[in-house]
Amino acid sequence: MKIYLVSLAAGALMGLLYGLLGVRSPAPPLVALAGLLGILIGEQLVPVGRRLLRREPLTAAWIAEECVPKVTGVSPAPPGDAP
Repeated sequence: MKIYLVSLAAGALMGLLYGLLGVRSPAPPLVALAGLLGILIGEQLVPVGRRLLRREPLTAAWIAEECVPKVTGVSPAPPGDAP
């Protein structure tokens, strides 16, 4: 939770600075968020590509364990921990 508050505070500080300087943010919020999502997804193409080059199987379990947490920021549940 602390990291979210720090991120929010840093964003608010930059917004305040932009406001004081009278400039607009570099991108509309939705466009900026879409770009950040694209970066997170693009980063995961490297391990997926490496796995395919090594001819290792690309399973849903591997994607859920290795890629999804890095894109969503949520750690995977330990095995056997059903909700």
